[in-house]
Parts: sequence; structure tokens; C-alpha cells
Amino acid sequence: MAAGGDGDGTGRDGCPLHEREAEIRSARQAVRALTGPDGTGLGELLLYTGAAGLGKTAMLTEVRREAKRAGCTVLFARGGERQRHEPFRVVRQLVRPVLAALSDEERAQVFGPWEDIVGPAVGLQPPGGRLDPQGVRDGLDFVLTRLVRRRSPLAVIVDDLHWADAESLGWLASFAVGARELPALLVLACRDEFPDDALTLQHGLVGRADRRHRLRPLQPVSVARLVRAALGARAEDAFCRHVWAVTAGNPYETTALLREVADQRLDPTEESAAQLRELAAGTRGMTLRHWLDKIGPTAVRFAWAASMLGTDIRPDLAAVICAQGPETAAESVRELRRHGVLAGAPGGRLEFVHPLIATSVYQSMPPATRTGMHGVAAVETENAGLGLLTASRHLLETLPEGDTAIVAKLRQAAREHLAIGAPEAAQRCLRRAISEPPADRDRAEVLYELGCSALLTDPATTVNQLRLALADPHGLSPELRVDAIFRLAQALAHSNRLGDAAAVCADEAARTPPGPGRLRLEVAHFMFAAFQSEDADGPGRSRRLAEFDRMLATVGMAFRDVAFGDTASGGAAFGSTASGDTAAAGAPPPEEAIFEHTGLAHAVAVLRCWDLTLRGVDRDEAIALAESALPGGRLPRSLGWTNTVWGFELPGILGISYLYADRVDRAEELFTEAVRAYEVAGWSGGHLGFAYLLTGMLRFRCGALAEAEDYLRRALRIAERIGPGVPLHWDAVGALAETLAARGRLPEALELAQEHAFGPPYPTVMVLPDAPTLYGRLLLARGDTAGAAETLTAAGAALDARGWRNTVWAPWLAHLARALAPEQPDRARDLAEESVRRARVTGTDSAIGSTLRLCAAVHEGPRAAELLAQAVRHLERSPARYEHAIALVDLGEALGATAAARRALTRGLELATHCGADGLATRAGTLLHTGTPG
Repeated sequence: MAAGGDGDGTGRDGCPLHEREAEIRSARQAVRALTGPDGTGLGELLLYTGAAGLGKTAMLTEVRREAKRAGCTVLFARGGERQRHEPFRVVRQLVRPVLAALSDEERAQVFGPWEDIVGPAVGLQPPGGRLDPQGVRDGLDFVLTRLVRRRSPLAVIVDDLHWADAESLGWLASFAVGARELPALLVLACRDEFPDDALTLQHGLVGRADRRHRLRPLQPVSVARLVRAALGARAEDAFCRHVWAVTAGNPYETTALLREVADQRLDPTEESAAQLRELAAGTRGMTLRHWLDKIGPTAVRFAWAASMLGTDIRPDLAAVICAQGPETAAESVRELRRHGVLAGAPGGRLEFVHPLIATSVYQSMPPATRTGMHGVAAVETENAGLGLLTASRHLLETLPEGDTAIVAKLRQAAREHLAIGAPEAAQRCLRRAISEPPADRDRAEVLYELGCSALLTDPATTVNQLRLALADPHGLSPELRVDAIFRLAQALAHSNRLGDAAAVCADEAARTPPGPGRLRLEVAHFMFAAFQSEDADGPGRSRRLAEFDRMLATVGMAFRDVAFGDTASGGAAFGSTASGDTAAAGAPPPEEAIFEHTGLAHAVAVLRCWDLTLRGVDRDEAIALAESALPGGRLPRSLGWTNTVWGFELPGILGISYLYADRVDRAEELFTEAVRAYEVAGWSGGHLGFAYLLTGMLRFRCGALAEAEDYLRRALRIAERIGPGVPLHWDAVGALAETLAARGRLPEALELAQEHAFGPPYPTVMVLPDAPTLYGRLLLARGDTAGAAETLTAAGAALDARGWRNTVWAPWLAHLARALAPEQPDRARDLAEESVRRARVTGTDSAIGSTLRLCAAVHEGPRAAELLAQAVRHLERSPARYEHAIALVDLGEALGATAAARRALTRGLELATHCGADGLATRAGTLLHTGTPG
């Protein structure tokens, strides 16, 4: 059996595939299941594993032949040991040939809205702006699904998967999940030699295999057949047994040894068997001396250059790298072909006959030669038009020399890697740039770029590198320093360290000269502090935020006066908060400064709106601030969902403020825009998850419980993909549990909360809805009134101390009243009525109606019915249809066996059914059927 294979059941050398009947039969069955008239028409995952040289490539060649014969569109790629650091390289091999051949019409249909996201990753478009890695993977799923529909059935075949780049491997692991539902056969071959950072993906793929085959070494009888096929029938049995013994039945090593035996003209007799072990050791070791003796120094240099290029080798590029002219290079290729080192069509691309040969050739290079040739390869690869995405892997292998040009190339390569959704590749380039090292004046900037490159994927790296950048003695420019502090605070916040995030901004603001940068840091301090679940000085911070808003308004007038020529008054005011040089010179501030200030004003308006919303003040006051942050009724550029000036939190809390104020029209506009913006930009990670969360909360508030559940499950899936414990995970679990309970699936809600450890200790970031309040409600629903009362009492004390009295986000008072009602009815009624008073301050019908309904639960008789009637009147004017439905059913039950009760129950049943509140609908139906108590 040869290392590679083609033809009908034969290896690359024309030898039959011995002892692989079961594997070949399995492949044919998989192809028939996909394409045959009696098959399922759906794909599966077929996996071949085994040590090097056992014939995995030959098996894949057989699968390719079967798939083509059955009419499949075959996509093929091979991982390369030297090309593991080229992001999406395997993906490009798989899909670029077929995608590039599509007509314009087909291309539009296959790519849909994802062309700008997937195009750069597969090499059909130049890199653009920074892309979210998960968005690229989702886009690839979309494109491949569309491609399958147009080119089905499809066979996706990847050899040497253990050498696939991390980006392609990550996509394949996710694509394998959905491939079973498509007419696409996924066939993989690999060794058990995955790098440590890919072991999880390896286990995921291996575990999903429908058909898995571990290739075994050949038995002596098969090795004997190979010996006699290569050396003739005269080969003695003892010689054949020795060949099997020294190669352990490895097909590749057997073939290589037999080639050496033929070259040495060794007789295949028992007397010659003693020399086999030495010959096998030579072919297995393949040292520089081995190659020099075998093919000569000129061909060796060409082989070295080819080994650097990996697979799919361009002969002209290899020739330039090893400094050989066309005639010399052609002779080198002929020699390498003759000795079974390289293969490929004459005049076309080349490849090594086996990856083991490529590894041996590469490792035979003296270290200094290898480093120097990588340097040449980096230059010549870029000169050949292959770009920095390919050339950068060679730069990673060169020795640091303090070359600023190399630093510049690595930084540009990092930007291009980020632009195709490959942040880990960008980080490799930037770390190598730091080791070059960069000039002193540039070092802090490179550290800053390294920190920012990991912001979406590795907050810990962001924190470490940005701290180094900020501590660098040569420092960042003032503008970059402010941005670095903000990114550092973001990373801390994403790591559930809100207090540290707020403190970092406050400390830096105190050291920053007056001006837009300092204002931005001060606003950022207020923003991160606002998201903390606990604050020892909440009311004081609210007052300081209001004072800051008034100060900023004064600064805004100064900016406008200076910008429009009134430098006398404007300059004086501006000088009190910004750099005095600009004001003293009487020069107008640049357009960027005015834009920055405008963004600051809008950001502060949103924060004040959110502060007032949580404090439970009159909704008109909060909404006025919200409207001031939306010039022309739309988000300003500085607050855009994909804008990185502030992040997604500010437009998010703006929309929630509208939602809690019963302005669901405004909230829906914002949340719809969020989903659309993130999907168009390909941001499929935490940003899109947050947009789904907000949309789910909106649907819940409006009583569309089935839609709410769908969006919240999407948010939870994304949160689980990011990792447990992130703020989105808490939000999604809490909101989904609340929704499931509303749908009448309380056991499922309780199970969800338990599965995801929703309970104390709570995160430092505030949760939507309030985590302690929701946990207390779940305890109450479970029947643990004592535990619920204790939890809700503690939650209420913390919220009151901070001044947060919003009864929609944290309805702790009313539920505490329910928990205390059996033992302390008077106190329960007092608490419930206090909840109603707080709701009336906000002036929103949904808040008032909901608290009235809960208040009725701790009263009896006519008073309960009266409160419920009031609740219904408020809720029917609100968007809270589910709350309206509960109030109607509660009212119907409280009114007893009357016509009014029946009308309320009928309306409640209709509304509950429309909302998807199945448990409530069942309850209403039962009351209508059996009659209500008198």
C-alpha cells in the first residue's frame, strides 16, 4: 500500500490498497447513502485516523474517486505543517475554486448578504474593516449551505486535518454539526497530533463522526505482496518477514524502504535481510547527509524552498527563494521527481509525495539557512502577489534584528488578519513585532494594537497588553492613551470587574489635562459605575452625574462659540475644561473635537436617562433626556451599535429605558436596528447576543412570549459559545427563566436556573432583570417562602440604598409582600401598597397595572377585586399584554360566579392564548369550565 492513492483501489505508486476493504466499503456506503436512490440524501461525517504513513491520503483519494463517480461536487483541501499559521487557508482551498467560478447571478444568490464578510476570508475580496470571528464562521455556514443547494450532492474532503489552521478547524467543527441536515458528505483524515490549542475542536469532531476508522499497520502477508510487487516474485519469505519487522507494517515506510532497496540493488534474500534495519533507519531519519547523498546539493536547495511553501507549491516561487534560474530549477524538479520526493503535473503546481518527506526535508536545513530562506520567502511571497496574509508566516520564522520595516509589515499583516476575522493570527504578528523590537517611539503603540486585537476574544490578554502599553516610558499619544484606558476598562468590564473598570477611568481622568479626552474618561467612569450591581454611593453618584451634565452643557456652548468665531467668550469657557493652548490662541477646535463633544453630550444624556429610569422617577423626565440623545429621532454616529467610541451598552440602556417607559415603538426601532447592524457587519458574538437579548425582553414586555423565548434562546446559545459567567449569560438565563415561567413551564424555568447556577453569588455587573429579585421570585414559585422573603429583603435593602426604585426591572416589594402575606398580612399589604406608590411616580401604565395586580394578591374580597379592576384599566392602555391577561384572569376569579367574571375570563383566555401563555390559558379555561368561586 502506498502513501497516497489514485485509480481503482490503488495507491499513488500503483500498489493495491491492502487490508482496507472495510474502510473502502464504508466510504462507498456513505456515498451511496448520499446519492443513491435508496439513500437518505443527507450527509454524514466520515473520519479516518491513524499514525503517519498508514495510508490516510490513499483512503481519501478513494473517497474522492467514489464521490466524483456518483456525481458529487468535490471540495478538497489539505492541511500543511508549514502553513498552520495562514488563517482560513484550508477554507480557501475548499471553496475558493468553486466560488470563483460562479456567475455573477449565482454568486449573489450563494453569498446573499454575507459577501463582504466571507469574501475577504476566502480570498475573493481584499480585506476591509475588522470582522468578528464568529460572524465569519456564521457567514461561511450560510454560504456553504447555499452552495450545497446549488451544487448538491457535495463532498467536503480534508486531508491532514491535524495541520489545518485554527480558523478553518474552528469553522469545520461548527459546520459538522449542521452538515447532517444537508446533502453534504464530510470526510476527514488526521493523525492524533493536534496542537494543544486545538484539542477541544479535535475531540468535538471525532465525537461527531458517524463512521470512524482507525487505520492499522499491515499484516506480514500484505507486506510480502508489496515486497514482491516492487522487487519481483523471487523475494524470499524471510526477506519479506524482515521488511515487515523493521517497518512495523507501516505502508509508507515499507514503500520507502523498498525504494531504497531497489536503489541499492540489494538482493531480496535472507542473506540481505541484515542490512534492512540500517537502510530503514536511514530512510526514517532522512538527515541532510541522506538527502545530499540521494539527490545532490542543487536539488536539495530547491527541495528546501519547496518545503517552506508547504502544499500546492509554485515552482517559479520556489526557484526564486533558492536562487535558481529556470533551467537549474527545472533540472532540480526532474531530479526530485525521479527520486520520489515531489509529484505533480509537468509545468503545474508541485507537492511532496508524502508529508513525512516534506517534514524531513524542512528539518534537514541548517538553522541559519532555514531562517535566511524564510526571510527571502517573506519578500518573494509578497512580491509574487500573495500578500501579507501569506507572507507573514515566513516573517514569524525570522530572527529579530530591530528592523523597523519588518515591524511595519507585521503590524500591517495584523490589521489584515483582523480584517478577515483572525485575531489570533493578528496577535502572533504583533507579538513577533514586539520581539523585533520596534523603535522606542513605536513600542507602546504596538502593545496597544496587541491589546485591542484581543478585545473581542481574550479580555485577559487585552488587560495585560494595554497595561504594558500604558506603562511604557515612551508612552502613547494623548488621544491613544485615552482610548487605551477606555479599552482597558471595557476588557475589565467584560471580565466581570466593573469596579476596576470604573476606577481605572476615574484615576486616569484625574491625571489627564482638561479637554475632550478627560471628559471622555469622566463619562466612561460614570458609565461603568452605572452598570455595577452594587455602589456604596449610588445617590451621590446620581447627583454628580447631574452636575456633570450641567457642566458639559456649559462646555458645549463654549465649543460652539469657538467653532463659530466667538473666541472671546467661548475661549474662556473652553479653557476651563480643555487644553488652554487652543483657547489662548483663539483658534477654533478641530472638527474631531466638536464631534467628540457631541458624542459626550449624547452619552451623558443616555446615562442620565438610565439613572432616572432605575430611580423610578417620572417617565417624562427620563424620556426627555432620551429624546435629546436622538437628534432627528435616530442614533447619532457616536452611539451607533457598531461604533467603538462607546460600545453597545449605551444604545442598549437607551432602548431599555424606552421599554420601561412603555415607549415600545422607540425600543423596537433601536433593537431592530441593533440586530440588523450586527448581522450586516457579521458581528455574531456577544454583540449580536446582546441584541437578541434586548429583542427578547421587548417581545416579553409586549406579551409575545413564544417570540421572546426564541430570541432569548438565541442569546443564550451565543453566551454559552462565549463562555459561562459572562454578563450576557446571566442576562439570557434570567430573562429566559422568567419567560418560561410566564408560559406556564415553571419546572423548566427552575431547571434552567439550576442548570446554569442562577443564584448567589451574583456578578458585579447588573443583570436584566435584577438577578436577586428574580432569584427570590423563583424561590417563591418553588414554594420556599422563607428563602424568598430573605432573598427579596436583602435585594430590596441594596436597591433602596442605591436609590433604585424601578418596579419593572426589580419588582421586589410586591413579591416580598406575597412571600410575607401568610404570616404577616398587615406588613405584606403595606409593602404592596408602597410598591404601587412607587409605580405611580413613574407614571407608566404597565408599571402601575402590574403592581396593582400584585397588590391585589395580598388582599381579599371586594378590595382585591377593586385593585384588579384598576390594574386591568391601566394595563389595557399599556403594551404589556401578558400582564393584562393575568390581571383579567385574576379579576375573573375574584369576581366569583358572575357575568362580569365570565367576560373577564373570556378576554383573559383569548389574550393569554394570543401571548403564548399556555399555563395561564389553561387556568382561565378551567375557571370558565368549572365556574368561579363565589
